[in-house]
Amino acid sequence: MALILSIESATDHCSVCISKEKEILAYKTTETKFQHAQQLTLFIQSVLESAKLSLKELDAIAISGGPGSYTALRIGTATAKGICFALDKPLIAIPSLQALASQAARLNSEAKHFCSMIDARRMEVYTATYDYHVNQKEAARALIVTADAFDHLEGDIVFCGNGVEKCKPLLHKPNFHFLTFGCDARYLAPLAFKAFQEARFENLAYYAPFYLKPPNITTPKRRL
Repeated sequence: MALILSIESATDHCSVCISKEKEILAYKTTETKFQHAQQLTLFIQSVLESAKLSLKELDAIAISGGPGSYTALRIGTATAKGICFALDKPLIAIPSLQALASQAARLNSEAKHFCSMIDARRMEVYTATYDYHVNQKEAARALIVTADAFDHLEGDIVFCGNGVEKCKPLLHKPNFHFLTFGCDARYLAPLAFKAFQEARFENLAYYAPFYLKPPNITTPKRRL
């Protein structure tokens, strides 16, 4: 048995869950955007109370490892590492795009490709492509989506993630299919359990999220 706290903070909504192996025991998510700093620790306390567990009883902490929002990922990572350091728990990092593809594969068993999309700026998305077994076929990249961006992929393709909605108007091929769910802590749970079984843990001292791109920092206008 493995009790794992999963923290999803890669995008505008954060969520947490506690799972026992692959079973979700308790779950909490935000209704409003970018409430990570205010809500994340409260959510952790809430799911622990719902599951009637303490932090000491957990076997590992899992986080969504990126790519995604720079600030949101930092908040989730700092929270997870703080718990792991304090209680000597292992840290598991699951790629955000892989977690999306894994959920899409569970919902659509017929497709050949699963293309995860996390919303970035304007018509840009963070994306990667996986097969049905969630083996990565194309590495994570920042992509400005065009009508022919995925024409090289043959067979049915399922696009998933919170970047899908803005891209749908450009992608019209009959083999393209769309699932518009976003990142969620529950999608981390089965991958986190597998990582726990294989002892794929991060080095707490050196771990940092996979940001993919530097933060979007603008220079303030000079005051007159």
